[in-house]
This record gives sequence, structure tokens and C-alpha cells, in this order.
Amino acid sequence: MENKEIKILLAAPRGFCAGVVRAIDIVEKVLEKYGSPVYVRHEIVHNKHVVDDLKKKGAIFVEELSEIKDKSRPVIFSAHGVPKTVPIEAQNEKMFYVDATCPLVTKVHREAERHNKNGNKVILVGHKNHPEVIGTMGQIPKENIILVETVNDANNLQLKEPVAYVTQTTLSIDDTKEIIEVLKKKFPNIKSPVKEDICYATTNRQDAVKQIAPKCEMFFVIGSENSSNSKRLVEVAKKAGCNKSILVTSNQNLPLNEITECNKIGLTSGASAPEKLVQDFINEIKKYASVSIEEFIGIEENVTFKLPVSVNQK
Repeated sequence: MENKEIKILLAAPRGFCAGVVRAIDIVEKVLEKYGSPVYVRHEIVHNKHVVDDLKKKGAIFVEELSEIKDKSRPVIFSAHGVPKTVPIEAQNEKMFYVDATCPLVTKVHREAERHNKNGNKVILVGHKNHPEVIGTMGQIPKENIILVETVNDANNLQLKEPVAYVTQTTLSIDDTKEIIEVLKKKFPNIKSPVKEDICYATTNRQDAVKQIAPKCEMFFVIGSENSSNSKRLVEVAKKAGCNKSILVTSNQNLPLNEITECNKIGLTSGASAPEKLVQDFINEIKKYASVSIEEFIGIEENVTFKLPVSVNQK
């Protein structure tokens, strides 16, 4: 087993996107500036490793503001975005809050508001109960926004025009395209986003997987169970031709017997997974086989987002 040679095809870009980097930076900067504890509403990003690390530094994670006993401490809203009711509740309680919503999610919020203001019923393509979807649906009156998850949902819509659509930022590009085609057929005058809602990082990571997956016997995506973009990467790898595509949440659950039977495996990580987890995975395989790594570089990413003013002020 020791001398077995495995080639790892490593996808790039992978891992943290600009929105995740910004959200983690916000929590760390607020902790630095105000000391601990600092409260965070919902997991700042969907990764246990990141959340545990921030807990050690003094962040306390809650699901609702009502759980916060000491209202004098800062509270941060997660990168997924929140319904409008949340900042209003924070203001009513006179809480100091910092919104770490990814700017690309905020763009979708503003689009939904604009379409609503212009008298359109808004269709949101996304996954029910995902925090980003809850946040987007909470930007406008609930009777004016309808969630569509599948092609079937789109076919069954009973709506009168004028209508517009927006999408969750972390969806599968191909699946979403099929749903949008149905919507456009059904509503010839439907208003589309000015610029694609699925974010650049989701698109780039899925494109990289499409290049690599057909060449592999197994494909691994490092990410969390509740991470939408990570789960989509697994689906994309399967669709691209690698049936044995698996989401890996920790090294404890690696199918090492299967891995060591492979000559080539693919590897990437979701937008909220730290690079350390990728290296841990590679080091684990190295214990059982001789490993060579080939990195497939798709698009070079150089996107960064500014931090909120309230965090940067001394």
C-alpha cells in the first residue's frame, strides 16, 4: 500500500472567496477593537473549522438576536445576509451591529427591492431554508416574492406579468440555466438581473471542477454539510463525469481503501473552506501512498471587498 502512486488533480481557484475573507476579517477586527465577547448572528460562513476558530477568539454564535443577554456588546450579521426585520430589531434594542453580508448578496437584495418598487412580482431561484434565501425573501413584502427551486416549480408557476427573477448566489450554473429557460418561455417579458446573480467565485470553482472531474476516478470537495456552494461542487463533479464525488467535512471520514485503489483523484474546496483543510487532506493521503500534485489553474481571482467603515475606524 505504501508504494501506491496517486496523482491529485488540484482545482484552482478553490477555497475562500472575497465575501468569506471579508466576513471573517470583520469578526476578527471587531474582536480586536471591542474585545470579547462579540456576538455573531448565524454561522459567519458555513464552515465548522472557521466557526470554531472564531469561538476560541471570543465570538459567540446565536441564531436570533433575542438570545443575546448583554445588548451592549457588538453583534455581526453573517455573510449570507439577513431579512430587513433583523437590523430593525437591533436598532429597537439599541444594539451596535456590523453587517457582514457579502456585497454580491447585497446586490441581489437591491435588485429584488428595485423590481418590487417597479411593480414586478419577484421570482427567487434558490434553496428553501438556506439563510441567503431567507435574507433575500425578507427584503420585500412576502406576498410579492415567490421561491422556485426546480424546473418543475417553474413550470407550475401561476403568475401574471409583470415579473422579474433573481437568484441565490451559490447555485449550480447549469441547473439554474434550465430553470431560467423555463421562466423565459413562460414569461416572455420577464426582467433579468443586469449582471448574473450567481457570484464569480461560484462560477469559477464550478468551471475548474468541470475541467478536472472527467479525468478522475474519485473527486473530493472539502466543505461543510450546510454549505450550498460546496454541495453544488459535488453535483457539478458528478454531472461532469465523476460518479464517485464526495463531500469531505473532516479527515476522520475519508474512504482510504477506495482512495488507495485510484490512480487519479480530484480535489477542490468550497468558498468557505480554509486552505489548511486541503493541505490536511493531502497530508493524510501521503501517509498511505506516494502523491504527486498537478494544479489546474482556471481563472486567476483578484477580487477584494472593502470592510465597513465602522470596523476600520480607530
